[in-house]
Amino acid sequence: MTWHDTSFDIFDKYITQKKSELHGHTKAADSTLSQKSNIPTSIRFPAIISDLDPMAKEPVRVLVTGAAGQIGYALVPMIARGIMLGADQPVILHMLDIPPAAEALNGVKMELIDAAFPLLKGCVVATTDAVEGCTGVNVAVMVGGFPRKEGMERKDVMSKNVSIYKSQAAALEKHAAPNCKVLVVANPANTNALILKEFAPSIPEKNISCLTRLDHNRALGQISERLSVPVSDVKNVIIWGNHSSSQYPDVNHAKVQTSSGEKPVRELVKDDAWLDGEFISTVQQRGAAIIKARKLSSALSAASSACDHIRDWVLGTPEGTFVSMGVYSDGSYNVPSGLIYSFPVTCRNGEWSIVQGLPIDEVSRKKMDLTADELKEEKDLAYSCLS
Repeated sequence: MTWHDTSFDIFDKYITQKKSELHGHTKAADSTLSQKSNIPTSIRFPAIISDLDPMAKEPVRVLVTGAAGQIGYALVPMIARGIMLGADQPVILHMLDIPPAAEALNGVKMELIDAAFPLLKGCVVATTDAVEGCTGVNVAVMVGGFPRKEGMERKDVMSKNVSIYKSQAAALEKHAAPNCKVLVVANPANTNALILKEFAPSIPEKNISCLTRLDHNRALGQISERLSVPVSDVKNVIIWGNHSSSQYPDVNHAKVQTSSGEKPVRELVKDDAWLDGEFISTVQQRGAAIIKARKLSSALSAASSACDHIRDWVLGTPEGTFVSMGVYSDGSYNVPSGLIYSFPVTCRNGEWSIVQGLPIDEVSRKKMDLTADELKEEKDLAYSCLS
């Protein structure tokens, strides 16, 4: 007998059992049901079962700063739809922005209400008060920052952002939930994250990260386009270092799924000159290219990448796959400690771990050191602004 032959009978029994479990009447596992039928373990009517009690999980409070801006406007509906934390995870959104954006922020709140997202629970918090915005949040996505404007010196921009992140760090330190996970998106992302870490000492250093997943995804996209394969078949590119034009997009450990198994990217591309030249510069300069084309910075792709970053961090990376995250350096790969630097990581049980033992050739070593040097310069500049 196949499971198809008895699917409706099994389904009725399964629904009855799950209803009973959801109301606390039994703790029996559904493994017994699977053993008595031939239903594959992976096919257990998960969507239908979640519909029985879709809000069984406690809501997660997610903060988005700069929520009235371009990235924030793209990001909040993705969170509300379950793209960041999963299709069965209710959320309570906290949106924070500066007073001049208050009216636009309220407009975003109205649209969230009008969209009637099933996962959106409680009252949407839309505020210009950092304490209200940060209170009780479990995940904080720091999109707000001060962009460099024409005629501004680099130190002037750094000084503005140091002030912003020092203030918001203090609010998270005092009011966020214990074990809050923080993702900094606003540039200079690595150094903004470092400042936040310094002024929120009770938040574990492993809980503060910056976004280099956008660069990682850009690299995946370039390989996918070059080989005319689905992007989902490409994995294990690495972004080393800073979220800037000094970053090092590395394909030396990247693989592509083919009909005959996984193959190294270099073996399939068969063009080292492109991989070591145009590919790297394209990824490094992609943000500038988008600004030139749109007259606006990356918003959709940045929001999507922020969701990818948090989702993998919370729910885990697939077996055999690593992703890029800007995290606090522990000296791995001879990267100086005390920097927020992008490494290859795997995630499990809500924790990230730097992938160890990857061979690094001489060319890669120089590029990794170059971006580390830039981060050290940024750190020194930021600390000079503090004094």
